[in-house]
Amino acid sequence: MDRISAIRNVEDALRAFENGDADLVNTERRVAAVLRTYATEFEGEDDVFRAVGEEPADGRIVVASSKPAARERVLRLSGIDPDDRSLQTGGNTENNRDNTGNLTGSKNDAVPDFDIERV
Repeated sequence: MDRISAIRNVEDALRAFENGDADLVNTERRVAAVLRTYATEFEGEDDVFRAVGEEPADGRIVVASSKPAARERVLRLSGIDPDDRSLQTGGNTENNRDNTGNLTGSKNDAVPDFDIERV
């Protein structure tokens, strides 16, 4: 589904609500279904990725150019700054990134453990 189709479907849902043909719960479901379809059939240059693992990252779906970019976007949307080296406890910032650039470390409780998969 392209952006224009998604917008039209949302407008149809809103119109049905405004005309009294749908209640708020049904309108929310319809709009959520449009958004989910749009996200899973995304036609942009980037890809759609899902975080799978610990909260608050688990289940977040984002658009990004790569898995590392998606990981950083998920962290930021979870309220975690992936570039904040102070997250490592004890002031040790040397081992908080592995060779993929991901924040790691069992002492780093502020960063949830999660994987990124392409949707």
